[in-house]
Amino acid sequence: MLVDGMALLFRAYFASATSGYIRRTKDGVPTNAIYGFVRYFWDAVQTYDPSHVICCWDLGGPTFRAKEYSAYKGNRSEAPDDLIPQFTLIRDVIESFGIPNISYQGFEADDCIGTLATQISQKMNVMILTGDHDMLQLVSPSTSVIIMKKGQGNYKVYTPESLYEEKQLNPRQIIEVKALMGDTSDNYPGVRGIGEKTALKLVQEYGSIEGILDNLDCLSTSVRTKIENDLDMLHLSRKLAEIHCSVPVECSIEGCLFELDNDRVSSKFEELEMKSLCQLMGVAVV
Repeated sequence: MLVDGMALLFRAYFASATSGYIRRTKDGVPTNAIYGFVRYFWDAVQTYDPSHVICCWDLGGPTFRAKEYSAYKGNRSEAPDDLIPQFTLIRDVIESFGIPNISYQGFEADDCIGTLATQISQKMNVMILTGDHDMLQLVSPSTSVIIMKKGQGNYKVYTPESLYEEKQLNPRQIIEVKALMGDTSDNYPGVRGIGEKTALKLVQEYGSIEGILDNLDCLSTSVRTKIENDLDMLHLSRKLAEIHCSVPVECSIEGCLFELDNDRVSSKFEELEMKSLCQLMGVAVV
Protein backbone atom coordinates (compact mmCIF):
# COMPACT_ATOMS: atom_id res chain seq x y z
CA MET A 1 0.00 0.00 0.00
CA LEU A 2 1.35 3.40 -1.06
CA VAL A 3 -0.17 6.08 1.17
CA ASP A 4 -0.67 9.66 0.00
CA GLY A 5 0.33 11.19 3.33
CA MET A 6 -0.62 14.76 2.47
CA ALA A 7 -4.12 13.74 1.36
CA LEU A 8 -4.77 11.89 4.62
CA LEU A 9 -3.25 14.59 6.83
CA PHE A 10 -5.22 17.49 5.30
CA ARG A 11 -8.42 15.46 5.34
CA ALA A 12 -7.87 14.58 9.00
CA TYR A 13 -7.09 18.17 9.98
CA PHE A 14 -10.12 19.78 8.36
CA ALA A 15 -12.49 16.99 9.41
CA SER A 16 -11.89 17.95 13.04
CA ALA A 17 -10.97 21.65 12.75
CA THR A 18 -14.33 22.55 11.24
CA SER A 19 -15.94 21.67 14.58
CA GLY A 20 -13.87 24.41 16.21
CA TYR A 21 -12.04 21.97 18.48
CA ILE A 22 -8.31 21.34 18.04
CA ARG A 23 -6.90 18.41 20.00
CA ARG A 24 -3.70 19.41 21.85
CA THR A 25 -1.18 17.98 24.28
CA LYS A 26 -0.85 19.43 27.77
CA ASP A 27 1.93 21.64 26.39
CA GLY A 28 -0.42 23.02 23.75
CA VAL A 29 1.00 21.14 20.76
CA PRO A 30 -1.80 20.57 18.19
CA THR A 31 -2.33 16.89 17.36
CA ASN A 32 -5.80 16.74 15.79
CA ALA A 33 -4.50 15.98 12.28
CA ILE A 34 -2.21 13.25 13.60
CA TYR A 35 -5.01 11.65 15.58
CA GLY A 36 -7.36 11.68 12.59
CA PHE A 37 -4.62 10.48 10.23
CA VAL A 38 -3.97 7.41 12.36
CA ARG A 39 -7.67 6.58 12.47
CA TYR A 40 -8.02 6.91 8.69
CA PHE A 41 -4.83 4.95 8.08
CA TRP A 42 -5.70 2.13 10.45
CA ASP A 43 -9.17 1.74 8.97
CA ALA A 44 -7.62 1.32 5.52
CA VAL A 45 -5.08 -1.18 6.85
CA GLN A 46 -7.85 -3.20 8.49
CA THR A 47 -9.93 -3.06 5.31
CA TYR A 48 -7.23 -3.94 2.75
CA ASP A 49 -4.62 -5.80 4.86
CA PRO A 50 -1.43 -4.72 3.06
CA SER A 51 1.73 -6.76 3.60
CA HIS A 52 3.97 -3.77 2.89
CA VAL A 53 3.39 -0.02 3.38
CA ILE A 54 5.16 3.17 2.23
CA CYS A 55 4.02 6.74 2.97
CA CYS A 56 4.83 9.58 0.54
CA TRP A 57 4.92 13.31 1.26
CA ASP A 58 5.25 16.70 -0.40
CA LEU A 59 8.21 18.85 0.62
CA GLY A 60 8.33 22.63 0.87
CA GLY A 61 9.89 24.65 -1.93
CA PRO A 62 9.19 24.90 -5.66
CA THR A 63 8.48 21.83 -7.77
CA PHE A 64 9.35 21.28 -11.41
CA ARG A 65 5.72 22.12 -12.25
CA ALA A 66 6.00 25.55 -10.63
CA LYS A 67 9.10 26.16 -12.73
CA GLU A 68 7.14 25.22 -15.87
CA TYR A 69 4.17 27.39 -14.89
CA SER A 70 4.68 30.03 -12.20
CA ALA A 71 0.97 30.18 -11.29
CA TYR A 72 0.84 26.43 -10.54
CA LYS A 73 -0.99 26.00 -7.22
CA GLY A 74 -0.73 29.77 -6.84
CA ASN A 75 -4.29 29.92 -5.53
CA ARG A 76 -3.52 27.76 -2.49
CA SER A 77 -3.75 29.47 0.88
CA GLU A 78 -1.06 28.94 3.51
CA ALA A 79 -1.46 25.91 5.75
CA PRO A 80 -3.26 26.71 9.04
CA ASP A 81 -0.89 27.52 11.92
CA ASP A 82 -2.15 24.55 13.93
CA LEU A 83 -1.35 22.17 11.08
CA ILE A 84 2.23 23.27 10.42
CA PRO A 85 3.92 21.57 13.44
CA GLN A 86 2.01 18.38 12.65
CA PHE A 87 3.82 17.96 9.30
CA THR A 88 6.95 16.88 11.15
CA LEU A 89 5.21 15.05 13.97
CA ILE A 90 3.21 12.79 11.65
CA ARG A 91 6.38 11.65 9.90
CA ASP A 92 7.74 10.68 13.32
CA VAL A 93 4.57 8.69 13.99
CA ILE A 94 4.84 6.91 10.62
CA GLU A 95 8.48 6.12 11.38
CA SER A 96 7.42 4.63 14.73
CA PHE A 97 5.15 2.28 12.76
CA GLY A 98 8.23 1.04 10.89
CA ILE A 99 6.94 2.60 7.66
CA PRO A 100 9.36 4.43 5.32
CA ASN A 101 8.64 8.13 4.69
CA ILE A 102 9.45 8.93 1.06
CA SER A 103 9.74 12.37 -0.57
CA TYR A 104 12.05 14.15 -2.99
CA GLN A 105 12.83 17.84 -3.40
CA GLY A 106 11.31 19.38 -6.51
CA PHE A 107 8.67 16.68 -6.89
CA GLU A 108 5.29 16.04 -5.32
CA ALA A 109 4.06 13.06 -3.34
CA ASP A 110 2.09 12.04 -6.47
CA ASP A 111 5.34 11.68 -8.40
CA CYS A 112 6.97 9.61 -5.66
CA ILE A 113 3.89 7.37 -5.54
CA GLY A 114 3.87 7.02 -9.33
CA THR A 115 7.55 6.10 -9.36
CA LEU A 116 7.26 3.54 -6.57
CA ALA A 117 4.09 2.06 -8.04
CA THR A 118 5.89 1.59 -11.36
CA GLN A 119 8.83 -0.10 -9.63
CA ILE A 120 6.97 -2.28 -7.14
CA SER A 121 4.08 -3.35 -9.40
CA GLN A 122 6.59 -5.38 -11.39
CA LYS A 123 6.97 -7.64 -8.34
CA MET A 124 3.64 -7.50 -6.49
CA ASN A 125 0.21 -5.91 -6.59
CA VAL A 126 0.08 -2.29 -5.46
CA MET A 127 -2.72 -0.32 -3.78
CA ILE A 128 -2.60 3.50 -3.69
CA LEU A 129 -4.55 5.12 -0.84
CA THR A 130 -5.51 8.72 -1.62
CA GLY A 131 -8.34 11.19 -2.03
CA ASP A 132 -6.87 12.59 -5.25
CA HIS A 133 -8.57 11.53 -8.50
CA ASP A 134 -5.45 12.58 -10.45
CA MET A 135 -3.97 9.28 -9.25
CA LEU A 136 -6.38 7.37 -11.49
CA GLN A 137 -3.83 7.76 -14.29
CA LEU A 138 -1.67 5.25 -12.35
CA VAL A 139 -4.24 2.45 -12.48
CA SER A 140 -2.93 -0.70 -14.17
CA PRO A 141 -3.57 -4.46 -14.09
CA SER A 142 -1.29 -4.64 -11.03
CA THR A 143 -2.04 -1.21 -9.47
CA SER A 144 -5.40 -0.23 -7.99
CA VAL A 145 -6.26 3.22 -6.65
CA ILE A 146 -8.34 3.43 -3.47
CA ILE A 147 -10.14 6.77 -3.34
CA MET A 148 -11.18 7.86 0.14
CA LYS A 149 -14.69 9.24 -0.09
CA LYS A 150 -16.57 11.35 2.46
CA GLY A 151 -16.74 9.70 5.86
CA GLN A 152 -14.32 7.24 7.43
CA GLY A 153 -14.37 3.74 5.96
CA ASN A 154 -15.96 4.84 2.68
CA TYR A 155 -13.81 3.87 -0.30
CA LYS A 156 -14.04 3.50 -4.07
CA VAL A 157 -11.51 1.10 -5.59
CA TYR A 158 -10.47 1.70 -9.20
CA THR A 159 -9.05 -0.96 -11.47
CA PRO A 160 -8.72 -0.64 -15.25
CA GLU A 161 -12.12 -2.30 -15.58
CA SER A 162 -13.98 -0.17 -13.02
CA LEU A 163 -12.35 3.03 -14.33
CA TYR A 164 -13.54 2.25 -17.85
CA GLU A 165 -16.98 1.24 -16.61
CA GLU A 166 -17.42 4.57 -14.81
CA LYS A 167 -15.72 7.02 -17.19
CA GLN A 168 -15.19 5.12 -20.47
CA LEU A 169 -11.52 6.09 -20.22
CA ASN A 170 -8.27 4.21 -19.90
CA PRO A 171 -5.81 5.46 -17.24
CA ARG A 172 -3.62 7.48 -19.59
CA GLN A 173 -6.66 9.32 -20.91
CA ILE A 174 -7.17 10.87 -17.47
CA ILE A 175 -4.19 13.09 -18.35
CA GLU A 176 -5.75 14.10 -21.68
CA VAL A 177 -9.02 15.10 -20.01
CA LYS A 178 -7.14 17.20 -17.43
CA ALA A 179 -5.13 18.88 -20.19
CA LEU A 180 -8.34 20.04 -21.84
CA MET A 181 -10.40 21.05 -18.80
CA GLY A 182 -7.55 22.22 -16.55
CA ASP A 183 -7.58 21.96 -12.77
CA THR A 184 -8.90 24.75 -10.56
CA SER A 185 -7.33 23.15 -7.47
CA ASP A 186 -3.84 23.14 -9.03
CA ASN A 187 -4.57 26.45 -10.79
CA TYR A 188 -3.87 25.67 -14.42
CA PRO A 189 -6.55 26.52 -16.97
CA GLY A 190 -6.36 23.93 -19.74
CA VAL A 191 -8.35 25.21 -22.70
CA ARG A 192 -10.48 28.15 -21.61
CA GLY A 193 -14.15 27.47 -22.12
CA ILE A 194 -13.86 23.68 -22.19
CA GLY A 195 -15.26 21.96 -19.12
CA GLU A 196 -15.30 18.38 -17.93
CA LYS A 197 -18.28 17.28 -20.03
CA THR A 198 -16.77 18.47 -23.32
CA ALA A 199 -13.28 17.23 -22.39
CA LEU A 200 -14.62 13.75 -21.64
CA LYS A 201 -16.59 13.63 -24.89
CA LEU A 202 -13.59 14.71 -26.98
CA VAL A 203 -11.18 12.20 -25.40
CA GLN A 204 -13.71 9.37 -25.57
CA GLU A 205 -14.28 10.09 -29.26
CA TYR A 206 -10.74 10.86 -30.46
CA GLY A 207 -8.61 9.02 -27.89
CA SER A 208 -5.92 11.63 -27.21
CA ILE A 209 -4.88 15.24 -27.67
CA GLU A 210 -3.13 14.25 -30.90
CA GLY A 211 -6.31 12.54 -32.09
CA ILE A 212 -8.33 15.66 -31.36
CA LEU A 213 -5.84 17.94 -33.13
CA ASP A 214 -5.81 15.64 -36.16
CA ASN A 215 -9.59 16.00 -36.36
CA LEU A 216 -10.10 19.71 -35.68
CA ASP A 217 -12.14 20.02 -38.87
CA CYS A 218 -14.68 17.58 -37.40
CA LEU A 219 -15.29 19.73 -34.32
CA SER A 220 -17.82 22.52 -33.92
CA THR A 221 -16.53 25.97 -34.80
CA SER A 222 -16.77 27.02 -31.14
CA VAL A 223 -14.74 24.11 -29.75
CA ARG A 224 -12.18 24.24 -32.56
CA THR A 225 -11.61 27.97 -32.01
CA LYS A 226 -11.15 27.50 -28.26
CA ILE A 227 -8.53 24.79 -28.81
CA GLU A 228 -6.69 26.73 -31.52
CA ASN A 229 -6.58 29.83 -29.31
CA ASP A 230 -5.13 27.89 -26.36
CA LEU A 231 -2.82 25.34 -28.03
CA ASP A 232 0.25 26.28 -25.99
CA MET A 233 -1.66 26.09 -22.72
CA LEU A 234 -3.20 22.77 -23.77
CA HIS A 235 0.24 21.20 -24.19
CA LEU A 236 1.55 22.82 -20.99
CA SER A 237 -1.48 21.65 -19.03
CA ARG A 238 -0.84 18.11 -20.17
CA LYS A 239 2.72 18.30 -18.84
CA LEU A 240 1.41 19.63 -15.52
CA ALA A 241 -1.29 16.95 -15.27
CA GLU A 242 0.99 13.99 -15.89
CA ILE A 243 2.45 12.26 -12.83
CA HIS A 244 6.21 11.89 -13.20
CA CYS A 245 7.17 8.23 -12.70
CA SER A 246 10.96 8.39 -12.75
CA VAL A 247 11.81 10.30 -9.57
CA PRO A 248 15.17 9.10 -8.14
CA VAL A 249 13.56 7.38 -5.15
CA GLU A 250 13.42 3.71 -4.25
CA CYS A 251 12.50 1.49 -1.35
CA SER A 252 13.35 -2.17 -1.04
CA ILE A 253 10.54 -4.66 -0.55
CA GLU A 254 12.17 -5.78 2.70
CA GLY A 255 12.36 -2.19 3.90
CA CYS A 256 8.60 -1.64 3.76
CA LEU A 257 7.34 -4.89 5.30
CA PHE A 258 4.55 -3.82 7.65
CA GLU A 259 5.21 -5.15 11.16
CA LEU A 260 4.34 -2.98 14.15
CA ASP A 261 6.78 -2.80 17.05
CA ASN A 262 4.55 -2.64 20.13
CA ASP A 263 6.99 -0.67 22.28
CA ARG A 264 7.85 1.95 19.64
CA VAL A 265 4.21 2.62 18.78
CA SER A 266 3.05 2.72 22.39
CA SER A 267 5.90 5.04 23.37
CA LYS A 268 5.10 7.46 20.52
CA PHE A 269 1.41 7.54 21.38
CA GLU A 270 2.23 8.18 25.03
CA GLU A 271 4.53 11.04 24.03
CA LEU A 272 1.69 12.61 22.02
CA GLU A 273 -0.90 11.85 24.73
CA MET A 274 -2.89 9.57 22.44
CA LYS A 275 -3.02 6.35 24.45
CA SER A 276 -6.55 5.68 23.21
CA LEU A 277 -5.03 4.88 19.80
CA CYS A 278 -3.17 1.93 21.35
CA GLN A 279 -6.48 0.22 21.91
CA LEU A 280 -7.63 1.08 18.37
CA MET A 281 -4.53 -0.55 16.89
CA GLY A 282 -4.37 -3.44 19.35
CA VAL A 283 -1.10 -2.20 20.82
CA ALA A 284 -0.39 -2.87 24.48
CA VAL A 285 0.30 0.24 26.56
CA VAL A 286 3.89 0.24 27.81
